[in-house]
Amino acid sequence: MTIALFIAVLFFLILVHELGHFLTAKWSRMRVDEFAIGFPPRLFSIKKGETEYSINLLPIGGYVKIFGENGTDESDGARAFGSRPRYQQAIVLLAGVTMNILAAWLIFLAVAMIGTPTAVGEDGYDPELANLTVVAVTPMSPAAEAGIPTGSKIVSVTAENGSLNELTPTAFTSFVGEAEGEINVHYTHKGELGSATLIPRAGVVTEEPDREVVGLSTALVEIRSLPPMEALKTATIRTWELLYAITVGIISFIGSAFTLSADIEAVTGPIGIAGMVGDAAEFGFTSLLTFTAFISLNLAVINLLPIPALDGGRLLFVLAEAVIRRPIDPAWMGGVNFIGFAHLILLMLAVTYNDILRLF
Repeated sequence: MTIALFIAVLFFLILVHELGHFLTAKWSRMRVDEFAIGFPPRLFSIKKGETEYSINLLPIGGYVKIFGENGTDESDGARAFGSRPRYQQAIVLLAGVTMNILAAWLIFLAVAMIGTPTAVGEDGYDPELANLTVVAVTPMSPAAEAGIPTGSKIVSVTAENGSLNELTPTAFTSFVGEAEGEINVHYTHKGELGSATLIPRAGVVTEEPDREVVGLSTALVEIRSLPPMEALKTATIRTWELLYAITVGIISFIGSAFTLSADIEAVTGPIGIAGMVGDAAEFGFTSLLTFTAFISLNLAVINLLPIPALDGGRLLFVLAEAVIRRPIDPAWMGGVNFIGFAHLILLMLAVTYNDILRLF
């Protein structure tokens, strides 16, 4: 299920990004030869008009093949990428990033109106609205061994010496510490009732090796929705703040790479992201949507980097041609783009290898 969700999220984000390039290329009267999701080998395709629509095997990207976009001899055609005005070329290159940002904003807007899980304090909370929710399960703990999933809502807790009367994180922690014998936890997850019998034990929490725990981290969570105008404001602010934070984070990482102080362990690849998609889904549909928006903003920032083969690198070539007032040598530009693409593939392989190491 996690892999399927990851592929669905990736498919959606790639589709949104490439749709931006496709629509603006059509608007600027460029000839679009292919609209592809994924990288070859090709699984299947269908041709409508002048454009071939393809689904490829490797779901790690996509592309819109525009006539003459690599500056080849055929770029003399009136509908070729290189023959259109520079501002239209820039719009086409920026459209994918713009669509990713717009998609994130629309997702945040929808989530704000639908209602998003929000942690609340124990003072003055409404027990009719807030649920004691499992936000994390410690690996190799009684809870993990019993299979209690993250995102579960605890409905009752009992032990030999009584039951938990107040469903709050503080009361739950105290109850576990004072419980005698086995602890029975009843919970709901994705609409289904579940139960587990736990025996607290020491050595689970590294910082407190002598404390007996069951390995559940909990919080009071309630669903909060906003009216349209407030949701609009919240979505806009959230999109901007996340976009700024992601930009600063990526630039800082690149800066540390030049000083050889970058921590590759901090970079998550496709396998790691797939796991994070699964974790987000455990908390519900709106949490999955929120994480999808977060990935979309990351893709927007990464694609704007002035690295050959990315939209930002291609935009840099367009700006350079506008300054020098002549086309850049196609062979040289193609070679630079190939080198940039090769480095991106090597980076993806490195972070994927790092993801695999984390699994063991």
